Amino acid sequence: MSQQPLLEIAGLKVTFGRGAASADAVAGVDLTVAPGEVLGIVGESGSGKSVTMLAAMGLTPKSARIGGSVRFRGQELVGMPQKGLRAIRGARMAMIFQDPLTSLNPVLTIGAQVAEALRLHNPGLSRKAAMARAVELLALVSIPEPERRVRQYPHEFSGGMRQRAMIAMAVANSPDLLIADEPTTALDVTVQAQIMEVLKELRERLGIGLVLITHDLGVVAGAADRIAVMYGGRVVEQGKVDDVFYRSRHPYTRGLLASIPKLDVRQERLQPIEGAPPSLTSRPSGCPFHPRCPLAEARCSSEEPLLRQVGAVETRCHFAERLDDPEGGIVVPFDKAPARKAVGP
Repeated sequence: MSQQPLLEIAGLKVTFGRGAASADAVAGVDLTVAPGEVLGIVGESGSGKSVTMLAAMGLTPKSARIGGSVRFRGQELVGMPQKGLRAIRGARMAMIFQDPLTSLNPVLTIGAQVAEALRLHNPGLSRKAAMARAVELLALVSIPEPERRVRQYPHEFSGGMRQRAMIAMAVANSPDLLIADEPTTALDVTVQAQIMEVLKELRERLGIGLVLITHDLGVVAGAADRIAVMYGGRVVEQGKVDDVFYRSRHPYTRGLLASIPKLDVRQERLQPIEGAPPSLTSRPSGCPFHPRCPLAEARCSSEEPLLRQVGAVETRCHFAERLDDPEGGIVVPFDKAPARKAVGP
């Protein structure tokens, strides 16, 4: 892999609204993606995963205020005119959106939409050549009978096939970076596995960097090289996939892991994380996770922890060193944590 990161995000902030009604959807995120690397971004709904990458692509609403830096191959994207962003989007970096049914145009054939993505960035390409390439791209993502399917409309495709068509559009111009936003949502387990296999093959064949946004830790377990865990608009823990799974140092990550069904552990009920994610308009002081954390102390409600290296991972917790090193497995699961202490007013 190249030493220069493909994507560098530093101090990214995304704010919606103004004054008392303002909401920080992203409150200072630092991320990097190397060429050919798969970065998994995980967290509950509302943690800022999708907004972070939409901001990186320049796809947030005009009302959003963007701060910080987003550099793609050394080129600053924050503040870049839309003309410059349009030249990059779809050609050098592309996104697979969360809901293919609403992302695809219902009155255009699948082939026409894939061909449009090609011709936008290749003005000299003829309609005939673009449609021929669209057939090749549908075959690339394992859609059967691509010559026939290219003339069909989105409603004639199953959910899994619509997702494959979205992937075909995203990789049409051989981008360096592909962002997949919840690519397996609302798909059955078999189709989920097929979609992940398609992404894996494309990564290996095209050498692209991949950002995989999901709330499902099981999806990133076998696909990602590194994982960034987000909560309350911030990255609370990040590291190599095995380190985050087996040597995590943040109670929130432990909580996510404890809520996953395990075939090798007999338990009557899964252990949920109590409470709900913080409101964007009334973010708690100090550590945003402290109202839900069984390890929280008074300091947590007044002082926000910094992201720092603890063991094998970078984590954002005042008491990360107190968590036993779970070498070879999670020795201190969320449900076995000490009783919750008072956190002050």
